[in-house]
Amino acid sequence: MHEMGIAMQIIEIATASIPTDEGDVAVARVNLKVGKLAAVVADSLRFCFEIAAKETPLEGAELDIEEIPVKARCKACDTEWTIEGPAFNCEKCDSGQIEILSGRELNIESIEIADEA
Repeated sequence: MHEMGIAMQIIEIATASIPTDEGDVAVARVNLKVGKLAAVVADSLRFCFEIAAKETPLEGAELDIEEIPVKARCKACDTEWTIEGPAFNCEKCDSGQIEILSGRELNIESIEIADEA
C-alpha cells in the first residue's frame, strides 16, 4: 500500500512548513489535489494519514482531497477534453497522439493551522 508512504511524506512536508517561531501549533487541515492517474485511493490515504499523524502536529488534522480529472489535448487536431473511460484516443479525430494535461497531480495545496482556543 503506497498510500502509507504518501501519508508519511505529507506529514514530513507539512511539519517542515510550520513556522518555528510559532511555538507548539496544531494543523487543522491539509488540502491536497490528487489526479485520477496518481493511483491513490482516497479512503486508504486518509486512513494511513490518521495513523501516521499520531504524536505529530498533524494528529487530528483533516485530510481534504480534491480529485483532479484527466484532461487531454490531441496533438493532431488540438481538441481538449476530459477523459472519462479507459480509451486514450481523441474523441474528435480518434488519433492516439494525445498529451495528458492534468490527472497526474499529487500536490499539497495548503496547510491550515488550528486556531488557539
